[in-house]
Parts: sequence; C-alpha cells; structure tokens
Amino acid sequence: MSSNSSSIRTPLAKVRYLGSAHSGTREIWMMRLTSAALVPLTIGFVWLILGVVGKDYKAARDMMSNVVPAIVLLLFIVTSIYHMKLGMKVIIEDYVHGEHAKVWTLLANEFFCYAIGLACIYATARIGFV
Repeated sequence: MSSNSSSIRTPLAKVRYLGSAHSGTREIWMMRLTSAALVPLTIGFVWLILGVVGKDYKAARDMMSNVVPAIVLLLFIVTSIYHMKLGMKVIIEDYVHGEHAKVWTLLANEFFCYAIGLACIYATARIGFV
C-alpha cells in the first residue's frame, strides 16, 4: 500500500475505506420536502378533526367515509410517518455512539415506523373505504 502524502485520511480510515456514504443530501432534501408537504396536510388534518368534534360516532364515521377526507388523512399519515422515520434516523446516527447499539436502534426505528404506519393506514382504510 503506497503512502499518499496529500490524503488527509487516517491510516485506519484507509484500511477500512470509510468515506462519504453519499446519502446525506438525499435525506436532507426528503426532510425538507416532507416538511413542506406537511404544512397543507396538517391544516387539512386539523380541519378534519375540528369537523368531527362534537359529532356522534355515526356522523363522524359518515364524514370520514368520504373519499376526500380519507385521502387527506392517509396522505398526512404516510408523510408524517416518513418524516418521523428520517428525523429519528438522523438523531440516532448523531447521538448513538456504539456500532451495535446504533444498528439495533436504527432497526427498531424502521420497524416502529412501519408498525405505526400500517396500523394507522389500516384504521383509516377500515373507516374510510368500507
């Protein structure tokens, strides 16, 4: 292995070949995109919730069984869960220092987001499309 004097990498980094993962830019843009998408979706979600307040179960179910409110709710759920997954991934990568702990925490984050997302989508689909 030849020594390159212009390299600023440590010898251990050269052996492990640790460099840029080339994924940070995509994650930042996805966080910004989901943030921008969540602004109107949150307004729609609050509008839906305020429309249901004070109604009995049958009236609330009838309102949520329309296609437009169900789609707004599904878009809000999917976008917010994905935004949460990305945000938690960044936090875990920054603050969890052990490699095994980081891997297990990232896996737990993935499974938690998928579980919550599927439960919310199932509940919305059951009310909205039945």
